[in-house]
Amino acid sequence: MENDGYRALLFAGPGRAYLQSRNGADLSGAFPEITAAGRALREPLVLDGELVVASEGRLDFGQLQQRAWRHGAGARQAARTTPAHLIVFDVLDTADGPLLDEPYRARRALLEALFAEGVLAAPFVLCPATTDRAMAEDWLDPAWGAAGIEGVVVKGLSQRYQPARRGWIKVRARASAEAVVASVTGRVTAPSTLLLGRYDQAGRLRFIARTSPLSATARREVGGLLYPGGAEHPWQHRRFAVGWGSREMIDHRPVAPDVVVEFAGDSAVDEGRYRHPVRYLRVRDDLSRCFSTAGGPGP
Repeated sequence: MENDGYRALLFAGPGRAYLQSRNGADLSGAFPEITAAGRALREPLVLDGELVVASEGRLDFGQLQQRAWRHGAGARQAARTTPAHLIVFDVLDTADGPLLDEPYRARRALLEALFAEGVLAAPFVLCPATTDRAMAEDWLDPAWGAAGIEGVVVKGLSQRYQPARRGWIKVRARASAEAVVASVTGRVTAPSTLLLGRYDQAGRLRFIARTSPLSATARREVGGLLYPGGAEHPWQHRRFAVGWGSREMIDHRPVAPDVVVEFAGDSAVDEGRYRHPVRYLRVRDDLSRCFSTAGGPGP
C-alpha cells in the first residue's frame, strides 16, 4: 500500500536515532515519539517507511504537515495530541550489515520477523504487502482512498534496494469527479492545462485542481468551447502555486466558467484541493448549466 504521508528513513539503535525526509531534511525534532522509539530499540536498524498521522478514521496529511514544522515543547505537545506512526515497508541495515544488495523478498521476510518477534512495535507499523493481484486491485478501490490510502507500490521480489533511484512502480487509486474550467495555461483556444474550480455555499469560485498536460485531441476539444474571462472574473487577479508547497506561480488565463469537465484524481485532497495534478477525461455538456449556476459536489 501507498499511504498519504511523508517518506522517511529512520537510522536507529540503542540510545540513538535520526529521522530523515526523502529530501534529506532532519525530522528528528518534529517527531520526538518516533525518535524515542528508535532509541529504545535493542538492536541497530535502518528503516524505510512513511510517516503518517491519523485523525477521524483516516490519514490526515494536513495534520502531518503541521507536525513537521513544530519543534521543542510544541513538538512534544503535538506528539501527545496528534501522535505520528512510521509505516515501515523496508529494512536496509541491521547489526549484521547492510541489506541493500539483498533481494526484496529477503528484506521483507526479515522485516516481518522483526514485527513478529516484537523488536518493532508501536509507533512502528508493518506496511501491508501481498503477491495476490486481486487483493492489490482491491486496495485501489476509492473506499480505501477515503481512508488516506493513495494506491499501491509494485516491487519485484528479486529487486535490490537502489538509493535515489525509482525502481518501483506507483499505481494510484483514482476516482472521477467534475469541476468548472475557470482558467487555463497556454492559449485559451488550445490550453496546455486546465485550472478547475467549484462553487462553495456562498457562491465563490474555489480553485480545486490543475490538470496534467492535455493531449492534442483534448486541447482541441476543450479549447473550442472556451472564451476569455472578463474583468469581473473572480480569478482575474488570483495567483496559484505551480505545485503543493511551491513558491513558483502559474501563468494562467481566466476563462468564462461555463464549461464543466470530468477528471480523475487521487485521494490526496486537503481542504477541498487536490495536491497532485488530475487527469482530464471529458467535457460534461449535461452539467454545464447546473455547475455554472449552482455549483457541484465537493471531492
